[in-house]
Amino acid sequence: MAELTHLDDEGNAHMVDVGNKPEMRRSAIAGGRIRMSPQAMTAIREGNAPKGDVLGTARLAGIMAAKKTAELIPLCHPLAIEAVEIDFTFGESFVEARCTATLTGKTGVEMEAMTGTCVALLTIYDMAKALDKGMVVEEVRLLQKFGGKSGTWRSSR
Repeated sequence: MAELTHLDDEGNAHMVDVGNKPEMRRSAIAGGRIRMSPQAMTAIREGNAPKGDVLGTARLAGIMAAKKTAELIPLCHPLAIEAVEIDFTFGESFVEARCTATLTGKTGVEMEAMTGTCVALLTIYDMAKALDKGMVVEEVRLLQKFGGKSGTWRSSR
């Protein structure tokens, strides 16, 4: 098992010192989905949900969240993110969100991609809850990461 770098010698949580790590190009892609009723899917797809542009609002929320990850996750480093993209695709009974975060830096952007995905999906819920309070956010996960000491990683699921 890999060493737990967020623990000190006494087992206390601490922020990892990345000061001596080299800057590298890094990116991460996370994804997840929100299942919903056919009525909610139709309203979102056609752009006539009661609160307005669901996916446009969710895209902006996801981008903003990725940029603020260090304010939400206690041991994440504040990062100078160079790009965040949020894309949506429609499935039969769900909307899938994918967040890609990119930077040149000393630590990865996996948490930023995951946070962007989660907040985009939660924003869809908020924007469409008048149509379906039973929507389910599910399968949020890291799909790929590039760069850094461990190189490229892709999910097998």
